[in-house]
Amino acid sequence: MEDVARVAGVSRALVSIVYRDAPGASEATRARVLAAGSELGYRPDHRARLLGRTRTRLLGVTFDVQAPFHGDLVEALYSAAEAAGYDLALSAVAPSRQESRAVQSLLDYRCEALVLLGPQLSPSALTALTESQPVIVVGRKVKATGVDVVRTDDMAGSRLAVEHLLSLGHRSILHIDGGKSSGAAERRTGYRNAMRHAGLSPLVQTGGRTEAEGADAAKTFLNDAPPATAVTLFNDRLATGFLDTIRQSLRVPQDLSVVGYDNTTISRLSHISLTTIAQNTAALAAETIAKAHTRLTDAPTAPTPPIPPTLVPRSTTSPPAS
Repeated sequence: MEDVARVAGVSRALVSIVYRDAPGASEATRARVLAAGSELGYRPDHRARLLGRTRTRLLGVTFDVQAPFHGDLVEALYSAAEAAGYDLALSAVAPSRQESRAVQSLLDYRCEALVLLGPQLSPSALTALTESQPVIVVGRKVKATGVDVVRTDDMAGSRLAVEHLLSLGHRSILHIDGGKSSGAAERRTGYRNAMRHAGLSPLVQTGGRTEAEGADAAKTFLNDAPPATAVTLFNDRLATGFLDTIRQSLRVPQDLSVVGYDNTTISRLSHISLTTIAQNTAALAAETIAKAHTRLTDAPTAPTPPIPPTLVPRSTTSPPAS
């Protein structure tokens, strides 16, 4: 800051005023200081600035680097946070980085609230986090004292997938599930309920959430030869791996219709063109930021109803072959 002040010909205090966007400097002075800072490559230390504030207006977000949907959701969260006057700090969960470490990193940055995307932490661990700041869980149905939950109506999403296939004439529909992943139980239940409502027998196969697990599910499907003309899968990643392998033996959608879940970027690629269930990322993000703001202003909160998803039909579904 002293270097910037010297080059701009002003006091260090005035440099601080300019970079804090505080009143007390003319437009000409601001322009001169910012030009000097740009020339010197100066950037304010954001962490040091936060230490002097009563409020940081910083929301911490944990996300899974291997989940494409989390990337879509983070983008929507940035827009919603900026509109509400907040900024985000991101901390990734990865195979080599545990969720507890990702959370601790955000706490070290003095984040005012934690936004956890599809967390695997236990309800008791989530409740413990609320002792120091608000916690909003996104994409997972969980009952933990003091924790706000924002999620998609996954049971309705699976019902939409089944009803779409039924409308095309399919009667033998298999569901490949997501195991213990967030949302998997609700999507599995929604599928079963929709099938039974139609007077049909549910058929569930073990799956997962990755492309590799989708490829394995396709091999199992081909080896077991279940009497299915259509398949719904836990998410788009699983569906993509499934499609890549199944297309070596069957035509999609002529021999087998396939429906994914999440409407991620990969599902929209022209060579995949996956029929899928779209989660409303904009609505999820807006509600999440609203929950955080409500908690931080001590306003009363109320449970948020699950947000409805929508069906996005593409080229992986069609009527069954006669």
